[in-house]
Amino acid sequence: MDKSFVLGSVMGALVVTAGGAAAGYRIMSGSHSAEVVSVKALNRTIQTPRQECRDEQVTHTKPAQDTERLVGTGVGAVIGGLLGSQVGGGSGRALAAVAGAAAGGYAGNKIEQNAQQRDTYTTTEQRCTTVYDSTEVPAGYDVEYVLNGKRLHVHMDHDPGKRIPVKDGHIVPESGPRDGVPS
Repeated sequence: MDKSFVLGSVMGALVVTAGGAAAGYRIMSGSHSAEVVSVKALNRTIQTPRQECRDEQVTHTKPAQDTERLVGTGVGAVIGGLLGSQVGGGSGRALAAVAGAAAGGYAGNKIEQNAQQRDTYTTTEQRCTTVYDSTEVPAGYDVEYVLNGKRLHVHMDHDPGKRIPVKDGHIVPESGPRDGVPS
């Protein structure tokens, strides 16, 4: 046999084998991935609580020493009785003293009540409320893809690009196995 014939045959066989291998690789690689149709980035909102405080002036009423207001009632009754006894004469004078004592006792009670309500002091107090700060954080990607002629979707933690690897008829997302669900 001629050397050039053998060399030509070997070279031809190598070219045919390489071409078949490349075509087979294209066919195999095409069937081992799914085509990505769309990718939508997802976000979620995180609410972070914090305290917001401010100082406020607060007015308090001092505690009363005489809660029944006996001093004011007594002093008012004595003064009212004395003034009432100055009016009229005879038995009318006694009746006016009793009426003056009653009116004076009531007036003294009310005067002491007003004085107690005006007896105040002011303090500075801290008032706090909870407010929330909102922050948007990535929550993955909603990916739509085509596998074996069917439109499917899956949630992934990363953008897969243009193709998703397939093994045994199912996609292989790198974040963990999740089969696609028909759209």
